[in-house]
Amino acid sequence: MTSTTLHVRAETKPLEHRSAVTPSIAKQLVDAGYTVNVERSELSIFDDSEYESTGASLVPTVSWIDAPGDHIIVGLKELPEEDFALKHTHVQFAHCYKGQGGWQQVLSRFSRGNGTLLDLEFLEDEQGRRVAAFGYHAGFAGAALALMAWAWQITQPADADMPGVTPYENEDLLIQAVKKSVEEGKAKSGHLPRVLVIGALGRCGRGAVDLCTKAGLSDIFTWDLPETSAKPGPYQEIIESDVFVNCIYLSAKIPPFIDQESLSSPNRKLAVVCDVSCDTTNPHNPIPIYDINTTFDKPTVPVKLLSGNKELPLCVISIDHLPSLLPREASEAFSAQLLPSLLQLKDRKNARVWQQAETLFEEKVATLPEGAGNGQAK
Repeated sequence: MTSTTLHVRAETKPLEHRSAVTPSIAKQLVDAGYTVNVERSELSIFDDSEYESTGASLVPTVSWIDAPGDHIIVGLKELPEEDFALKHTHVQFAHCYKGQGGWQQVLSRFSRGNGTLLDLEFLEDEQGRRVAAFGYHAGFAGAALALMAWAWQITQPADADMPGVTPYENEDLLIQAVKKSVEEGKAKSGHLPRVLVIGALGRCGRGAVDLCTKAGLSDIFTWDLPETSAKPGPYQEIIESDVFVNCIYLSAKIPPFIDQESLSSPNRKLAVVCDVSCDTTNPHNPIPIYDINTTFDKPTVPVKLLSGNKELPLCVISIDHLPSLLPREASEAFSAQLLPSLLQLKDRKNARVWQQAETLFEEKVATLPEGAGNGQAK
């Protein structure tokens, strides 16, 4: 029987250090009979040498483009913005199923090349839960940066942008950095920040709450569907918190959590919003006070306040690859969760999780405007 080949694509997004297939998982795939090709990467937290003893083959960066059409390309973040048609089956996060900016261009590349997208965000088990997610580490990292941004705004001049951050080798080092920042903020302000986390019962929310707890905070408010469904936003409770961390999974239009009108409240204490969900280009984004994604190089974007207390600055963190702040731990956790599904790829036509993903892809392709693509989903 011919071996199924998985081609692990090197990430090209700046400061993206994670991998969908870690060395330990690559070895398990090889042991299960897969041929695994891993692109060399200068960005990955995993050195090329860590793959050498796994039985996987190291191949040149971006060699996936010329790989045989039956190879399955496995990556994490979206492909670079090119226009050539895609002939392979791609397993990745594509961010094009919820009306995000540029979704038609992304999907049409698959349609024109008779390729297939199996989106990692929509791989679900029998209970409808995602089989693998970075949510916990996204929330953990997002809350960490939010607390550091709060302390920065208190201790630095109002016009001083928060400096860039780089990945941490492990969780303990990140927590130490957050604790140091928070203590500096407390020394200047006289209090620790009050934090409100919405979506607190999900993976992402649990990560955010755990970080706040490990950083020594006690004034942590946790909201989920019972609170947000009890009354529509905007929510005064957000405005009266120092830090707001949004961890919801947005699947439909909802009233905004905050808006310019609510920010004009004389009771506003809110100084930092971390939108971990990062639905920046989604037309239903419930935090319509910013319109760009931020980066690790420049973590925050200031909010232009139209009224209210303009002396109290407000910034937003909207980084769409937050788990890369802890790339090794986040990758190991995600890859281990994904392994059972990866092991079914050799027979994906009979595997429910992959069948469902392909059906969803075909449904989304069918919504493309006429003329957007000349191919047909296979």
